[in-house]
Formats: sequence, C-alpha cells, structure tokens
Amino acid sequence: MFLNNTPENWLISLAIIVGAVILNKLLSLFNRKVILKITRKTANRFDNILFTTLETPLLLGIMLVAIWVALDRLSLGKDTENIISKSYRILAVLNITWFVARLLVALAEEYLSSSNPKNAQRKVHLDIHMIALVKKTVLFIIWTLGGVMALSNVGVNIGALLGTLGIGGVAVALAAQDTVKNVFGGFTILMDGTFRIGDRIKIGEFDGFVENIGIRSTRIRTMEKRVVIIPNYKIVEGPVQNISEEPMRQVITRLGLVYSTSPKQMQEAIDILKSLPGQITGVDTDDVAAVFSEYGESALVLKFIYHINSEGNVLTTPSEMNLKILHTFNAAGLEFAFPTQTVYIQKNS
Repeated sequence: MFLNNTPENWLISLAIIVGAVILNKLLSLFNRKVILKITRKTANRFDNILFTTLETPLLLGIMLVAIWVALDRLSLGKDTENIISKSYRILAVLNITWFVARLLVALAEEYLSSSNPKNAQRKVHLDIHMIALVKKTVLFIIWTLGGVMALSNVGVNIGALLGTLGIGGVAVALAAQDTVKNVFGGFTILMDGTFRIGDRIKIGEFDGFVENIGIRSTRIRTMEKRVVIIPNYKIVEGPVQNISEEPMRQVITRLGLVYSTSPKQMQEAIDILKSLPGQITGVDTDDVAAVFSEYGESALVLKFIYHINSEGNVLTTPSEMNLKILHTFNAAGLEFAFPTQTVYIQKNS
C-alpha cells in the first residue's frame, strides 16, 4: 500500500489523466483540421467564434473531469476528499464563466467594432475605445456573477455575505470617494469621446499625446517626453483642449519695416504677404490677412495672419513661410527694422 492505495490504483488514476491529455491533443487537432475548415466555409461568423472560444475551456473541462475521476477512485481521506469536492465545484463554475466571458467579448469585437468593415452599415458600431470599455464592463459583470455562483455552489450564504459587504461597503465608499469619482470620470471620457488615444490634448499646464485612457486615470506624454498621469475626475471637471481636433492652426506673424519705407513699398509688402499662402503646401489660401497695423517705436509694423490646415505641419510650415518672407522681401528691397534710437545733442552757446 502507498498512501492508503495500491500501486495498481495509482497507475490506473495516472493512466486516466494521461488518457485525458492524449484526448485533448486529438480533439485540438480535429478542431483545427476539420471543424474550423467547415466553419470557415459558412457565411456566418458566429460558428467560427463559438468553436474558437469554446476550445480552450472545453479542453480544460475534460482535464478537470479526468483528474476528478482519477482522484475519486482513490482513498484519500474524508477531509482531503471534501476539499477536492469543493474545489471542483468552484473550478467547474469558473470554467463555464471563462467560456461565457470569452464568447461575449469575441461577439462584441466581431459585431460592434467599427474597425470591422462589415459593421459599417450597421446602426450600432463602436470605436476601439468604446469596445475596450464594453469588454471591461462585460468581464467585470460576468466574473462577478461567476464568483457569486461559485461561492453559492459550495454552500456560502450569499445573502449574509452581501449584507456584511454592504455594511463594510459604506465605510469603504466613504474612504474611496476619489476612486469612485475617477471611475465615473473614466466612463464619462470614453462615452463622450472627449479625446482618444493618440490625440494631442492640453490640460492645464500639460500639453502632450494621450497614451492610455484607464478607468482610474489618463496617461499623457508631454512634448518634453515626460509621462504625466492625471486622475480622470480632474479631467472631467476642468477644461480640455483637444488640439488634434482643430481643423486649422492660426499663425500670427508681426514684421517691422524701417521708417524710410514708402507707402508704395508698404503696399507692395502687403500684396507679397497675401500671395505667399498659395506658394506653400499646407497653408489655407482663403483665410489670410495682411495689414499695416501700427507705428512702432522703431518700425512700421505689419501683421500677417494665416492658417495651417490638416495637410501642413505645425512646426515646419511656419519655418517655410518665414524663409519665403525673407527671400521675397530681400528680393523686393524691403528692409527689416531693428530697435534703433536717435540721439540729438545740443551744444550750449
């Protein structure tokens, strides 16, 4: 005897487990070689999703049953057998929960995601960020229900447990007000579409690109390449500039010409400025303004306003425009002013 069982019983139990492993390998091979080929030929995608999500939980279920049968035929003592029985009741429920969660998440990605071209004609289709929110919500609900059912399956009084949690939940809620606010803030950001991952936004003093939108916080990488993590409730409560959503970027340039510039030359400078947007890619040609704005302390000031559209680069386009202004003004003989001061000295008689 070895641990209250004969070597023959141990070998039979081991053979059952090994047989389950072999059966799983054969089923997995049959599924890939036969079942999936059949489902791919059908017009409906549901059967593909069903078999894909069912395969792993099914194989795990077979192994659980095999181990259960192998252990059940052995004499392991009442305490050990009771622990094994309760463990398998929990594992069976969790395995079914795993399958349901995988199936619902796969169905959401297949039939609701806007990234799938087949969903373009449907009335309801969500972008990648909303799909992520749906997946997290579905997983939370399914696994919560699965956990409750698993505990109930082993004799836990769910009503008493919920009552205890409810009393303790009041204290926890009071201590976690900011966390709750952050969670609702995360849902608000995703539902309203305030911004998306990859957008450039400005929140207070921080200006950068969104790297992740979480349930508790949002992470952005600033223009200085630093990572800033901002609680969601602060984003919801304050103003947010979504720079990526701007149709155009306005650029205001002030130019100073020397006081010896004639009115004819000033008009020529204005005409030159108005003609430049059509010569540079990415600059809007409709909304352009060039005016003689003021008499400065040491220059005649021109104000030049133009807009960079979505095709232009907000960094390189102004540089191209400034170079173009410099070339054309120099070619036209228009002289830029710099701060000067004239001093008159009067000699005493």
